[in-house]
Amino acid sequence: MNKNDLIGAVADSSGLSRSQASQAVEGVFDAISSALKQGDEVRLVGFGTFSVAKRKASTGRNPRTGEAMKIKASSQPKFKAGKTLKDAVNV
Repeated sequence: MNKNDLIGAVADSSGLSRSQASQAVEGVFDAISSALKQGDEVRLVGFGTFSVAKRKASTGRNPRTGEAMKIKASSQPKFKAGKTLKDAVNV
């Protein structure tokens, strides 16, 4: 399922028009993104938790040359599935 499929599914299940469903889906994505940018976590009970993991700076190797290179510290989005979602997938 891609984003357009998701918008169509939301429109069908909610009775919204396709443009309204698109705005709703975009609104959810924007709200999650802005919360993660601020360092907050987003808990959707039964579905899962979105959070931010901090990665420390490290040293890696260039696979072509074998030369050592520095990898900058960064923040990575993380998702942990909730029990209801896990149970739905493992039927």
